[in-house]
This record gives sequence, C-alpha cells and structure tokens, in this order.
Amino acid sequence: MTIKPVFGAVMLKNVLHQSASPYLRQHSDNPVHWQMWGAEALEEAEKSGKPILLSIGYAACHWCHVMAHESFEDDETAAVMNELFVNIKVDREERSDIDQIYMAALQATGEQGGWPLTMFLNSKGEPFWGGTYFPKTANFGRPGFVTVLKTISELYRNDPDKIERNAEAIGKHLKQQFSASTSPESPDREVLANQSKGILSIYDARHGGIGQSPKFPNATMLETLWRNWRTNGATASRDAALHWIKAMINGGIYDHIGGGLSRYAVDNAWLVPHFEKMLYDNAQLIRSLIWAYAQTEEDLFRSRIEETVDWLEREMLLPNGGFSSSLDADSEGEEGRYYVWRKEEVDTVLGTDTDLFCDRYDITTAGNWEGKNIPNLKPDAEAPTTEEILRLSFARKKLFQAREERVRPERDDKVLADWNGLVIRALAEASRTLSDARYLRLAENAYDFVSESMSDNDGRLAHAWRESAMTWPALASDYGAMINAATSLYLCTNKGRYIEDARRWADILEEWYSDGEGGYFYSASDCNDILLRARHEHDDAMPSASAQIIEGLARLACLTNDPELTLRTTYSAAASWGRVRTTPLAASGIVNAIATALEPRKLIVLNPTKQIVDLIIGQPDPSRMDITLMDETDAQEFLPADAVYESGEGSGRAYLCKGAVCLPPVETVEELAALLSPPESSGVH
Repeated sequence: MTIKPVFGAVMLKNVLHQSASPYLRQHSDNPVHWQMWGAEALEEAEKSGKPILLSIGYAACHWCHVMAHESFEDDETAAVMNELFVNIKVDREERSDIDQIYMAALQATGEQGGWPLTMFLNSKGEPFWGGTYFPKTANFGRPGFVTVLKTISELYRNDPDKIERNAEAIGKHLKQQFSASTSPESPDREVLANQSKGILSIYDARHGGIGQSPKFPNATMLETLWRNWRTNGATASRDAALHWIKAMINGGIYDHIGGGLSRYAVDNAWLVPHFEKMLYDNAQLIRSLIWAYAQTEEDLFRSRIEETVDWLEREMLLPNGGFSSSLDADSEGEEGRYYVWRKEEVDTVLGTDTDLFCDRYDITTAGNWEGKNIPNLKPDAEAPTTEEILRLSFARKKLFQAREERVRPERDDKVLADWNGLVIRALAEASRTLSDARYLRLAENAYDFVSESMSDNDGRLAHAWRESAMTWPALASDYGAMINAATSLYLCTNKGRYIEDARRWADILEEWYSDGEGGYFYSASDCNDILLRARHEHDDAMPSASAQIIEGLARLACLTNDPELTLRTTYSAAASWGRVRTTPLAASGIVNAIATALEPRKLIVLNPTKQIVDLIIGQPDPSRMDITLMDETDAQEFLPADAVYESGEGSGRAYLCKGAVCLPPVETVEELAALLSPPESSGVH
C-alpha cells in the first residue's frame, strides 16, 4: 500500500450549506471544511494523501451537539482537522445505508457503537479505526480529540502497512457480516415461542423492558411477546407486554404534558429520558397501545393513543401531509430544558391544584433529576377519583400552555419514506380501533405525499425529502414500510389503488434490491457511492428492512391470493432466517415477520353488526388482516378459487382463512369469538 505524502494544504471550504439536511446545515457555519459524502470528497483524499475523517450523526442527537460545540465550532481544533484530514459529514437518517456500514466497522474493532460516530477512512472509503464521542481534552476515560487526530494522521503517514492491515481486517468482517452467502433454512412453527422465551429471560420483571440502563422501547421484542400471546396463548408473554407498555407510558420517558415518547431512558425505571423524540418510536408506540387498549379496554391506553396522535399532528405534521423526523433533545443549549420543571414553576402555574398534581406526578422541591422534575406517574399511586381526573387534566393543559412560552427544541423536518410508512400504518390501525376518521385522514394524506411527491415517473421512491430536495434512490426499508402502509390503508378503505401501489413496490424491490438468493440488499443496485451492498436484517430501533419486506410481502400475498408472492415470501423468510437464526434476539423483527409468513390470517366479514365489529377490534392480532365487505360476491375475490360455501342468511357472516386454508363461515358472535381468541395455554412464555 502506498500513501501519497501531503504536499500542502488544499483550499477546501465548508459546503454543507448546499445540503437540505437539517443536521448538515447545523454544521454549515463550522470552521471545519466539511464535505458531503460522495466521489468528490474521496477524490480529494486521494489527491491530497490525507485520510478521511467521517463524522455521522443526526439532528436530535445530544452528544452530537456536545462534540460540535467543543470541537467542530472551535477554531483551533478545526484548524487541525482541516490540515490533517478531508472531513466528511453524514446525516445518519438521510444515509442510513452508510451509517450501517461504518457503525458495523466500529463494532468490528471491539468498540461500542453510538452517535456521533467518528470513523477514519482511507481514500477508498475503507475504515481503519474509529470511535464515537471524543471530548476536546482528555475526559471520561477518553483521549482528547486533537490528540486522536494527530496520532491517526501520523500513523497514516508513517505506518501504511498497519493501516492496510486494519482496513483489510475490517473489510473482511464487513463482507462476512453483510454480503456473505448462507444456506437458507425454513423456520419452524416454534420460532415465535422460542424467541419469546429468550426475551423473557432478559426481561426486567420489576421495571419492564429489556435489561438495565440505558433502556430502549425495543418495540420489535415487545411485538414478539404480543404475537406469542395471540398465536400460542402464552399468558406470561401477554402479561409482560402489558407491564412493559404501562411502565413506559407512566414513566418520564413519556411526555405527560404534551404527549409522545422519547428515544430512550438513561435509567432502568424509565424516569429520565434522553429527551429527543423520534417519529419511528411513536409510530411503534401507537401500535402497541392499540393492542393493549383493545385487549384491556383500559382508558389509560386509549388516552395515550389520543395524546400521541395529537402530538404528531401538532408538532410533527408538515403542511404537505408528511411527517417530520424528530425533535431535538436540547433547547437553549441545554438537554431537556423544554420538558423539565422546578416545583415553584408548577406552583405558580397551578395555584390551588398544585398539591394534587405534584403528588400524582412526582414533583418535589428537591426534584427527581438534577434538581428539577420530570413529570411521571408514581407506580404505587391510588387510582384518582372522577373529580381528580378532571382537575389533573385541567392542570396538564395549564402546564402545557405555560410550556408553550418556552424556547422549543429544533425540529428535523425532513420526510423519510420508511418512517412515514410506519406512522401511516399505525394511524390507519388506530383509526379502525378508535373509529376516528381524523386518524385515517392523517394517514391517507401522508401516504399521498410519499407515494406522489417522493416518487419518480417509474414509481421508484426517494428515501428522504426536504424543501423539494430528495435523496435517491430509496432504501429497501422504504418499500417494506410503504407496502405495509398500503395494505393497512386498504383494510380501512377497500380502495384498490393501495393494493396496486403495493404490487408495484414489490416488483421494484425484486428488480433493484434482490440479492439473487431470496433476500434483499438494503441499497439499490444503482447506488454507486457505498463501500459494499449490505443486507439489513438485524433490528435497530425499528424492524430491519428485511423484516418489513417479509411481512409486507406476506400480507400482500394473503390479500391477493397471489402464489408467486407467496413463494417469494417463503424464499425470503428462509434466506433471512438462515442468516439470523444463530443471533435471533437481534432480529425479533424477522421473527415477527416469519410468524405472519408462516400463517397469515385473513378474516372476511360481510355486513357486520356493531357487536361483531366490537368483537373483532377486541381481538387484536398483528398477523390477522380484517376485511369488511357488504356483498357475498366481493368476498369471493379474497377466498381461494376452490372455496365454495353456502351463503347463508343474515349479517355478520365471517370467513377466517389461515394461510391457504379457509374455515367454514360462522355467523354468531360466539362462534367468531371462539375462532379469534388465543388458544388456551399453561401460561408459559
């Protein structure tokens, strides 16, 4: 390996003002000569002989802000960066394919991942070392950033063989992790029960959720437990899921004044959030709340659905119908400032109701976090009376109005197709459960924006949109999420265009993303600015791209009775399972999708009575699709060609199909309840 010497400083400048990304624009005034990812920056590294410093973050990231204030806004540090490196900034949400590769590279070195991600690359874009947050001067057991910069630069110039060995070792690991061929393996029907057993083995029975601190919502694992209850009658899984949901929505991670869930809690009891709010977390929260409310009819769950949707509409909705990506953790340079309270502030706002509110929401003079208070519902509190419920509701409204006078956290207003797909599906499902036309209208408007304004003439999607600037091409997760969004909207409306869109997107996936082995790459075949094409099969805060695709194809195949789609789903599930089965806890999304693929359930109901509708809503099953029709002739479209049933008389006739097998129709509430209820179980797992 030959590395060219640095012949002198190249006169670069900060070009981030050219980007539409809110995160990149946050850094457009830095004295660092930031470049955007692409061939030009790599060519500059080749010409200058300098290594690349790649910094990846996102707009709502607190520690990204800390490193920016300490180092990237500092003239002396920036001078060292500009002299020794070609510096590239990437928005991980806009280019999550790039983030996936370099985060895996960091973890291959034995380091724990996180953001900001700080990676050092050669001029080919190959990583050879990295870290996350570096303080400006040595602290937290970490070396100072300037020291790191000088050490890496010197090593790059003076020990090219070591650099090459590191790059080769990491590159080999990445290819093995993301691109290697493996033998497909058909999952068995115990996959859901086995996955739930593994999840319960690490479940926090006291506080809910997985493990200790920090504690994330882990929505895909929660869904696995719920599915295991619905499929296998495992009451232990049901009870853990309900306990988990309730712990989150009573904790400080949930915004009790304005609605919405923060990204994670830094403690094990869900008290102290990392205050940024992400669209994807709240989309998945809504679906969990739908299951909990439908199962229990507890007002707490319904209220949280309504509050979270109100927050989405008020603070995340754009005029074009799409939803923004996130809200920052910081305001006025301080993490959580917008959301926390001193007791005297609460006293001033609430007056005579302050004692009731403070007792209920854990507000004290000493505070529960750094001398301030994060409102949360005390788990051992007695249920409030009807009068107290009204007073507490009025108190929350007064505090919300007072909080509106504060400086708001910044909003990242780019529209991401996959994140919007998740929220469209959640809103559609919520509209059915709560019979709320407003939720359906929000879902359809967002769908229209993504499918029309983020699409080219061939129907291919963009991944991100902001101010009419788009990031092309889409990621596989965009298609998976939008196929699921389309099928959910179809179930609400019976509009055929949603099925047509889903079919087209399934075809695009096959043409541009297929790996030729039954699975799918994360990036399209014409995406030419990445180190390698990787599969995305392990969950992060959302289901993996492969999980969303498998579930989407399974649902679409079930709705359309398309044998080719069914076959593609089977191949994809086997291909992905063959790769993740040795580390299943990192791939609950694929396990959930496999559960749908193994036995998709389709319920066709003709002219149902309110009693029948209420029964169906009260039996929430993520693997079941409920189709309401008014005419027997229409029902035949959804039944296998060889299914012939007597039409019978009266309202509420229902056909339940499990995979390709349809059971004889039932007509009474009691018969339908027997079909839809989870099987009886001993309660284990």
